Amino acid sequence: MASNFGGFIEPVLTVHFPKTSSDENSMRNVINPQLMLGEVDIGAIRLDPKSRDDIPQLLRGLQHIYTQPELRERVFSILREVIPQRTAGEGKADAGTGRPGMDQWRILVLGVIRLGLNADYDRIHDLVNQHGTLRQMLGHGDWSDKTDYKLQTLKDNLRLFTPEILDRINQEVVKAGHVLVKKSPAEGLEVRCDSFVVETHVHYPTDINLLWDAIRKTIEISADLCEAHGLSDWRQSAYNLRQFKKFYRHAQKLKHSTSKDEVKRQDKEAAMKQAHSAYLEQAKVYLERATDTRRKLQHIVLAEVFLSELDEFMRHAKRQIDQIERRVLQGQSIPHEEKVFSLFQPHTEWISKGKAGVPVELGLRVSVVEDQHRFILNHQVMEGITDDAVAVPIIEETKQRFDGIHSVSMDKGFHSKDNQVKLKEIVNVVVIPKKGRLSAVDLEIESGSEFVRLRQRHSAVESAINALEQHGLDVYPDHGIVGFKRYVALAVVARNVQRLGAVLRQQEADRIRGPYKKAA
Repeated sequence: MASNFGGFIEPVLTVHFPKTSSDENSMRNVINPQLMLGEVDIGAIRLDPKSRDDIPQLLRGLQHIYTQPELRERVFSILREVIPQRTAGEGKADAGTGRPGMDQWRILVLGVIRLGLNADYDRIHDLVNQHGTLRQMLGHGDWSDKTDYKLQTLKDNLRLFTPEILDRINQEVVKAGHVLVKKSPAEGLEVRCDSFVVETHVHYPTDINLLWDAIRKTIEISADLCEAHGLSDWRQSAYNLRQFKKFYRHAQKLKHSTSKDEVKRQDKEAAMKQAHSAYLEQAKVYLERATDTRRKLQHIVLAEVFLSELDEFMRHAKRQIDQIERRVLQGQSIPHEEKVFSLFQPHTEWISKGKAGVPVELGLRVSVVEDQHRFILNHQVMEGITDDAVAVPIIEETKQRFDGIHSVSMDKGFHSKDNQVKLKEIVNVVVIPKKGRLSAVDLEIESGSEFVRLRQRHSAVESAINALEQHGLDVYPDHGIVGFKRYVALAVVARNVQRLGAVLRQQEADRIRGPYKKAA
């Protein structure tokens, strides 16, 4: 088989690995190594080298992983730790799981494609059933294999990865990339580190809309439990929600007066307090009713799981009632550490990074370490910590994973006296501008040619951050901190796989242009 590129015929690599009984047994849970009628060997899949679309680059990177025996075995040994949701009969729903599962290789391919394209499950569902080249990469034939993937199957299996497994796969992808781009194994790495915010999919939080969320879920869960166990406590739950929402909307619409007339301002403040008091009183009524319902259900075994969820939202409601009373009725200021910014994504933080036009971001910081070859070596989801707290640990961890780190550059936010000292014990060159007025010694250091050169190149890490945001890390669409970490880790893998594909594409183009270069 051959592909035409710019008038030249380029042979397409076809790799057939010898299969021993032990090899088949070790690979059985990752991908079926036996080609079926109509299937194309993954190494022989034709990818357009001219295409600048994301899909061919992602598939090219995945193809390289599969066709390099040693790399393939290292990645597969990690994938074996992922336990797919399987069925007793192929293509049929099992009584235990209800849905068919997938080979681990297919889970990896679809996970990389999802984050590489920043696609939702609906788009992935369409691609996996309709995109011919993608189906070949998954091990399906063009015409003989009519395997159809269900949407819920994709959701269930793509959530099987753990952040730790994805992190180990990422290390193998980066090492494979270094083999391609480094001039020699001894070539040093110049790394740059920065952080950005991955936003969670939440509405703008206020104490009154958080109370609305808490009471709404309290009523809904209580009503569902009563209906399931034959209680009539919440027959009018829909009416209760409509009534409570009226109190919420009334309190929401009242704003502080800007009038210069003191009497008008006082009247407006009194109206606000009255509306909030009525809102709080109604919330307390529903909380008391929910407490009574919970008491009736506490001895029912089947209700235990749902009671814990009910307890959580009741706890949120009590906290929000307390904070609204203190803020509006008593005129107190609520300390930042007491605030919660989402009931459904409790890990969400209120982050002010001082970016132009973006006063506040709701999410979590993520720090990334990139090298001069544009591979992301490491990352960390920063829960409740700032840049200066992560500077040393993330570089120490990166140094353990990758030998030959020569220098590190960071922004001022990572600076502290301790960080400067400890980082110099880890790497040879540390480029972190100091805050405030510089001493003569510091000014001389920051004016040095090596410091200036690395500092000028530091901005390239913004391209990596932008690429990650293009690969799904603009807004995290799912729920939970574990899912958040998995989503970030998968985006990093997707970014590096695409970078691997881009390097291979460029090398292929350089080989084809070779005769022209020599003639010139």
